[in-house]
Amino acid sequence: MGDLELKGTAPMRVAAVILAAVLLLSACGRGGGDYSPKPRGYFRIDLPEKEYRQYQSSYPFTFDYPVYAQLEQDSTPARTTLQNMQYKLNMQFKQLNATLHLSYQPITSKKIFNQLIEDAHKLAFKHTVKATGIDEARIYYPDRKVYGLYYTIDGNAASAVQFYVTDSLHHYLRGALYFNSAPQFDSIQPVLNFVKKDVDVMIKTLRWK
Repeated sequence: MGDLELKGTAPMRVAAVILAAVLLLSACGRGGGDYSPKPRGYFRIDLPEKEYRQYQSSYPFTFDYPVYAQLEQDSTPARTTLQNMQYKLNMQFKQLNATLHLSYQPITSKKIFNQLIEDAHKLAFKHTVKATGIDEARIYYPDRKVYGLYYTIDGNAASAVQFYVTDSLHHYLRGALYFNSAPQFDSIQPVLNFVKKDVDVMIKTLRWK
């Protein structure tokens, strides 16, 4: 009986060892090693060379803008009751999928001036829901009578840059930069930095007529 018992037990032990080895290798294949997810990839965008031309029109202002952008009149209705702007322009960065919306209104009274400044502030800070931060920077070029505020809006807000400039007496111009897609701050950051330089050039070269 003892011999029979030993002969029957050995194959069972061998089978148990083989089964354990198979399970161990299977577990190593599923979970072995450190796994880290690959970062999300984005399409590569070739940024054009910086070059500018002067914007000339019958409008009461002029500025330099990039040659790879197109300026088009905007006939869409105003978004607020205050924004019954006399001149509205879109600076289209079609290659970069972005648009700088520009709107101009003459200042006809102190009341209108104060309302325009308040409206610009409200329109910038309405993005606080999705923004991680909003920075304000003063625009100050007294030699050209160009004063205003520049808002940098961080995070996945719809508008990344807004600003207004004025001479405090006759002219008021507001700008808002939007990307024509769902905002993903990490993916648009290189393009945003590129376009922000063009916005800076526009403001630095702005002159009233």
